[in-house]
Amino acid sequence: MANTTQEVAETATEAAGHAAEAAGHAAESVGMPQLDFATFPNQIFWLVVALIVIYLVLSRIALPRIGGIIADRQGTITNDIAAAEELKLKAEEAEKAYNQALVDARAEANKIVAEARAEIQKDLDKATAKADAEIAAKAAESAKRIEEVRAGAAKNVAEVARDTAEALVAALGGSADAKAVADAVTARLKG
Repeated sequence: MANTTQEVAETATEAAGHAAEAAGHAAESVGMPQLDFATFPNQIFWLVVALIVIYLVLSRIALPRIGGIIADRQGTITNDIAAAEELKLKAEEAEKAYNQALVDARAEANKIVAEARAEIQKDLDKATAKADAEIAAKAAESAKRIEEVRAGAAKNVAEVARDTAEALVAALGGSADAKAVADAVTARLKG
């Protein structure tokens, strides 16, 4: 039995050697195994099977999911665009309302300013008229006083001039008539 085992082992070793030698020659002569014409029918069969499996996986699983996601996104985009348009319209309405409120506020402010100016002008006119009346009264009173002072001063000047003229005539050694001195002083004061 030992011989048979040994013989079998030798035979297997020889066969392995021949197989390796044959494979080495085949590999040297053919090149890449994918380009070996002997395996083309097998490669084509598995290529067709792989393509069919890929087609079924894509058409039954992947593409419906992708299509659903694209439809959801399109719906979301459409809804967002509609919401944006609605918000844009609301913003435009708010802007119009703001501008109208601004115009109204400016008109009201101008009206208030005009009323305040008119009231201030009325008060100013009253105060000016009162001040003018007071000034006119004080001016008339002052003019009256000035006239009184002037009249009093003219009377005093006339008296002083008469007294001085009489004193000068007496100092010069003459005698003066009071009526003649008064007429001379009055003539001189008149101009």
